[in-house]
Amino acid sequence: MSEQREGYRGGRRLGGGPMGHGMGMPGEKAKDFKGTLKRLLVYLKPRGFQLLAVTFMAILSTTFSIFSPKVMGKATTKLFEGIMIKMRGVPGAKIDFNYILQILLILGVLYVISTVFTYIQQFIMAGVAQKTVYDIREDVNGKLARLPLKFFDSRTHGEILSRVTNDIDNIGSTLQQSMTQLITSVITLVGIVVMMLSISPMMTLICVVTLPLYVTVTKAVTSRSQKYFTGQQKALGELNGHVEEMYTGHTIVKAFGHEKKSIEKFNQINDQLYQAGRKAQFISGIIMPLMSFINNIGYVFVCVVGGILVTKQRIQIGDIQAFIQYSRQFTQPIIQTANIANILQSTVASAERVFELLDEVEEVSDAIDAKEITSPKGEVQFKNVQFGYKEDTMLMENLNIDVKQGQTVAIVGPTGAGKTTLVNLLMRFYEINNGKITIDGIDIRNIKRGNLRSIFGMVLQDTWLFHGTIRENIGYGRQDASEEEIIQAAKAARAHHFIRTLPDGYDTLLNEEASNISQGQKQLLTIARAILADPAILILDEATSSVDTRTEVNIQKAMGELMKGRTSFVIAHRLSTIRNADLILVMNNGSVIEKGKHQELLAKGGFYADLYNSQFTGESSDEQAS
Repeated sequence: MSEQREGYRGGRRLGGGPMGHGMGMPGEKAKDFKGTLKRLLVYLKPRGFQLLAVTFMAILSTTFSIFSPKVMGKATTKLFEGIMIKMRGVPGAKIDFNYILQILLILGVLYVISTVFTYIQQFIMAGVAQKTVYDIREDVNGKLARLPLKFFDSRTHGEILSRVTNDIDNIGSTLQQSMTQLITSVITLVGIVVMMLSISPMMTLICVVTLPLYVTVTKAVTSRSQKYFTGQQKALGELNGHVEEMYTGHTIVKAFGHEKKSIEKFNQINDQLYQAGRKAQFISGIIMPLMSFINNIGYVFVCVVGGILVTKQRIQIGDIQAFIQYSRQFTQPIIQTANIANILQSTVASAERVFELLDEVEEVSDAIDAKEITSPKGEVQFKNVQFGYKEDTMLMENLNIDVKQGQTVAIVGPTGAGKTTLVNLLMRFYEINNGKITIDGIDIRNIKRGNLRSIFGMVLQDTWLFHGTIRENIGYGRQDASEEEIIQAAKAARAHHFIRTLPDGYDTLLNEEASNISQGQKQLLTIARAILADPAILILDEATSSVDTRTEVNIQKAMGELMKGRTSFVIAHRLSTIRNADLILVMNNGSVIEKGKHQELLAKGGFYADLYNSQFTGESSDEQAS
């Protein structure tokens, strides 16, 4: 569990490094950077015009901003000239404040125009980023709806959710922030170099010479801090995993008296996180002081050389001021570009994970001539069905079952016998390897998948209720159901009485875990939902093992009401509840080894009889013990 959380994607730090200062740590790398980037650009292609507009606005915004130090330098020069003339005692000498005021007004206009273009740039890019992410989310959502059940069975929910939420959010954040920063940084860097060269090529050379020092220092620091950031992320993943495990299982921890052991383990991991984090942050924090030191050395050389050039009247005093401002800004776009390169690397890795999901093999498409059963009877046949989760390992061999309309079929057997697999094949969650399954004589592969699944109603042992009102949860069974039909379904499921006792009745809002009602009440609501759906075939996973006797009786009555006149498949755990089934299928290792009615199977004295007697004996012993 802890290892699954080591790919933490909190905020913008995906590689574990500092993204605000210095050149951040390398992020998670994509396996195919170029291929994934090209594929990501396909989503941006329809918005090419907007991206051109963003680039154009960035150029304008940056251009107006870059000219500001040069214009400000003219004001400084004029002020300096006025002071020097007055110091020489020239009659009538004064500082030309009108000229300086004009310069300040021009500066104000430049800043306002630059801000307006920046606003327009951000506004357009926000639309581009969100629409791109919208399209990706839409594709992913559609893909998830088309993926087979085996995809979800073979992956954790957390892994899938990480791709749908974290990875797509990472793409959106990068497009929104980093793309505009990248464009602006490149344009700013080019503009600053041009302006610096226009003032003094010699002083520009001094600034350029300091660049290798920046790279050398950054490389030296990041190579040392890398292992500590890796350790920090590992410890953070372990800490998150431990906290989640202890929180979700806090009752068990307390019951077995492991609070002290849990706290000790937490302190141990927390100490590892502290040590790794302290070292990582300290070493990476050295970057900025070293950068400032190098910057200051360059600043001193620029001032000295600039002073010499002024004395020789090769440049004006205001140009030195402008150049110093440019030299201060010179390293910022370089650092930003390096950071963005790391963010882009991790973003492409996120995009690759999303595209891997989009490339997963989908469910077999409906046949072109697929049919719909408008009035299903509920007759089911398995004819020589072969199935295996792996091609080379068959779970079911030549399975044959014939179920008539309205029959109740119980499926029993030990864990792993294939009971749930049989139901999954029936609803075409998995495709069979050979043979065929028919409903009302039609091969299910020739029935539209949506129509096929609408024939079935399911009441499972693990109840599923969503965050919403009780009315909405029951109404989930049929979209066009009226208020009266919902109430009638609740009455038939023996749920109406307890719903009326709730403060808000049918408008009672169920929370995410539906913990404000009991387990038995949840089950009654799922039965009401199935009754409302009015399916031709029912699949029931006996769900009375975790409720009290009175609730069990209500659920059994509700199930009996639900099963009237319908073909029903009952996955039975307690064999005493299926004595009246029309047909009992005894499964083991994927095969039906016995079938018949309860009394017939008991009389045979075979696998079912042993299973039933052992369970019955166990129940009797429990009753005597209690």
